[in-house]
Amino acid sequence: MSGPTTGRAAGPATDRGIISDADLRRPGVRRGLRGVHGLLLAGLVVLGLGPVLWLGKAAITPTQDTLRAPVEVFPNGTDWANLAEAWTRFDIDLHFFNTLWLALGSWAVQLLIAVTGGYVLSVLRPAYARVLGALVLSTLFVPAVVLLVPLYLTVLDVPVAHVSLINTFWAVWLPAGANAFNVLLVARFFDGLPREVFDAAKVDGAGPFRLGWSVVLPMSRPIVGVVSVFAFITAWKDFLWPLLVLRDPAVQPLSVRLPALQDYVELDVLLAALAISTVIPIAIFLVFQRLFLGGAGLSGAVKG
Repeated sequence: MSGPTTGRAAGPATDRGIISDADLRRPGVRRGLRGVHGLLLAGLVVLGLGPVLWLGKAAITPTQDTLRAPVEVFPNGTDWANLAEAWTRFDIDLHFFNTLWLALGSWAVQLLIAVTGGYVLSVLRPAYARVLGALVLSTLFVPAVVLLVPLYLTVLDVPVAHVSLINTFWAVWLPAGANAFNVLLVARFFDGLPREVFDAAKVDGAGPFRLGWSVVLPMSRPIVGVVSVFAFITAWKDFLWPLLVLRDPAVQPLSVRLPALQDYVELDVLLAALAISTVIPIAIFLVFQRLFLGGAGLSGAVKG
């Protein structure tokens, strides 16, 4: 025998906020809330896009206008010749391709090490996997600046081979692969993949290489996209390490060459060169933003 029920019947669950549904139905509250949202959006745009938009404006503004009225919009017109002059005086085409090759090589090395390292730690799981994972994790606690001197000496005289990688792209590509964060990130993603699929592939006779290439890798597009974007953008804007190992101007990227010439050109030409150098990474993000934002949550690789 059940006793009488007390209290109100349970209705559909609704989210509670600072402003109730009744208040939201009032025109004055809706207009005020929209105004607050608009102000917040404008503030975010100013903080996020303000420096980029100002750089784009300054790239086609004469030097005197930039110095006298930096926040005014073209007080005395524009000077589009800054872009052409910056392209020729900085040899942007040469250093652009240097930057592109450095970024692509670093991306390839980082992706290869991250995927294979994560595959070993998470899927193959040898007997020493925990020890190896702990060693990889421990490198995250070592400041990068501490490794500059031993890493430079290694690149200067590679052990066993006894060759110098200075002024070669390999001096940037190979150290880029030693990224413990990417390895652990990929390993963590592989941990979330269904083990039943791996076991079924092994029963069908798939070896370690076939398992990784035909089963694991096609299921890992989100994490591959995330690591690719991180690796490419990081390599594109890297300054300190290329400055140390690429002393020859003919092989220097934009991030190194532009600051080296800033004392020899006018401000408007320098700003135009900086604006040109920022267009490529912004365009890369806009092209791959769906892959980046969709994979950043590390979900959706496997359904069902």
